[in-house]
Amino acid sequence: MTKKKKAVENVAVAEPLAVEEASSADDLRASLEEIKGYEGVIGYILRNSTSAAIDLKDPSKLIEYAILSSSAIDAGEELSKLFNLGDVKEILVDGKNVKAISFTVNDNKISVFMEKNANLEKILKRLHRY
Repeated sequence: MTKKKKAVENVAVAEPLAVEEASSADDLRASLEEIKGYEGVIGYILRNSTSAAIDLKDPSKLIEYAILSSSAIDAGEELSKLFNLGDVKEILVDGKNVKAISFTVNDNKISVFMEKNANLEKILKRLHRY
């Protein structure tokens, strides 16, 4: 009887963790959908090891934005290792007409693309609750 009780306890512990992770991912996606509506936001890319969600106002530039997103995150991690900077919190790429913020939350790699005049602080404030 003791073994059965122990098995039930293990199942009870595992289920809330899985629900919590799914809930967090759903909340993150909902936040990105909200941010997409902010003035000056071009779109976002959310990816992990198994899937990707891409929402851009101009889908013809999908490949360019995907390469920028991946390169920014990889370069930030490499520079951090090279100069012993610790964990990278976020990477900001500031171009002539467009800027992008990239960061990682758990196993999710996120990039938000915006016009130069977009309110970066508002976007970061909305996302940093994760």
